[in-house]
Amino acid sequence: MNELLRDRILRRLEGLSEERQYQVLDYLEFLESKYAERQAPAPNVLQRFAEGIEDTLRAGNVSAQTVSQAMGFMSQAMNVLSGVAAAGKSVADDLVGTARGAGKPADAGKAPASAPAAAPGAPPSPTDAAKG
Repeated sequence: MNELLRDRILRRLEGLSEERQYQVLDYLEFLESKYAERQAPAPNVLQRFAEGIEDTLRAGNVSAQTVSQAMGFMSQAMNVLSGVAAAGKSVADDLVGTARGAGKPADAGKAPASAPAAAPGAPPSPTDAAKG
């Protein structure tokens, strides 16, 4: 859909009451079921959940204003959960990156270090005795 058409539809919708907006939604869903040329993008899990609650409230003859308020709360909750999910993904990505970095030795490719020198006053090691 082009932006001009989308903006024009949104302007018209904003002038309608919530009850009429739900009638428009019902009509759009009817048109989609009859004439859609392609499938609409599938909603994510949270959207499906919220839409299910909205449909249940509407089927129970709850006022459009009450449904709208409930959906406003659902929208806020979905935003919070999306933020939590994004933060969790970021932490998981950081952990995976750290784990991958830990799997590679920091001194890989360096020559092995020579044996440490004996501490002063320590008895000589058998290899030192053989040298001397």
